[in-house]
Amino acid sequence: MSDEQIISKGKQAVKIEGEAVLNLVNSIDKEFVKAVNAILESKGRVVFTGMGKSGIVARKIVATLNSTGTAAIYMHPTDALHGDLGMVRKDDIVIIISKSGHTEELFQLIPMFKRINVKLIGMLGETNSKLAKECDIVLNVSVKEEACPHDLAPTSSTTAALAMGDALAVTLLEMRGFTAEDFALLHPGGSLGKRLSLKIEEIMISGKDVPVIKENASLKDAILVITSKRLGTTCVINDDGILTGIITDGDLRRLLERTLDIKNLTAADVMTKKPKTITKDLLASFALQQMENYNITALIVVDKENKPEGIVHLHDLVKIGLQSR
Repeated sequence: MSDEQIISKGKQAVKIEGEAVLNLVNSIDKEFVKAVNAILESKGRVVFTGMGKSGIVARKIVATLNSTGTAAIYMHPTDALHGDLGMVRKDDIVIIISKSGHTEELFQLIPMFKRINVKLIGMLGETNSKLAKECDIVLNVSVKEEACPHDLAPTSSTTAALAMGDALAVTLLEMRGFTAEDFALLHPGGSLGKRLSLKIEEIMISGKDVPVIKENASLKDAILVITSKRLGTTCVINDDGILTGIITDGDLRRLLERTLDIKNLTAADVMTKKPKTITKDLLASFALQQMENYNITALIVVDKENKPEGIVHLHDLVKIGLQSR
């Protein structure tokens, strides 16, 4: 098979699966509304079950729901028939995932679910199947074809089911008023947790480590401060301690490109006025975003009177693992 043929096959698979997902738009209907409302009104959890690849999709949907404010668990159909059914309570909602709608292991569970009297939602590829007839609500995840050339390996069908699960999760989180702060509470670890919860106050350089000079200080003194604090910058303040400017390594280089006569220059002569600032109560991720937007490596942290109380540096953000998206 040539390189062109390999590329063509890959693109074809993506196209087939993409079309399968787009066709789901027609399945977001009254049944979808019923499913969302049933989950919102439930006092229990959402219990997902499915065999094989459908089970793997179910696990991913469970993870997404749990991380966005909807309690969910996965129950393997075979294990359910051998005792795990005990995890299902009458206040729960059960969602079964099946491409064929005739999965025998799932069908064996139906009488047990009926006995517990839980509401059944089917995420099914066949809406006229025997499983569909037993469900209270049916979400249609049927596809025209699998990306598999033999139309055998679950590909488009599992992608469609996954997308339907995401549609449920996103709709539910919006209806619950789930916020970024709520998300952060459930994701305390890793760069994602830091992005959502770490405040500038927690990582900024403060106190005596903040480079500061007055406007009337000599340029030599400014250079000494920049060098000693090792941040490549210094804040410039007036006699009242209010921030009036900033001097960076870049400012010094550009100055020397223009003139070498710097003996009589003061900080006020060289500084960049109205520097970019930030307050310590904001998220560290916002500082990173501002640095990227303005192509700078440091932000001055100021108080309500616009007096410098810290500096947040790009290197520190990178060091703690707060990477750009």
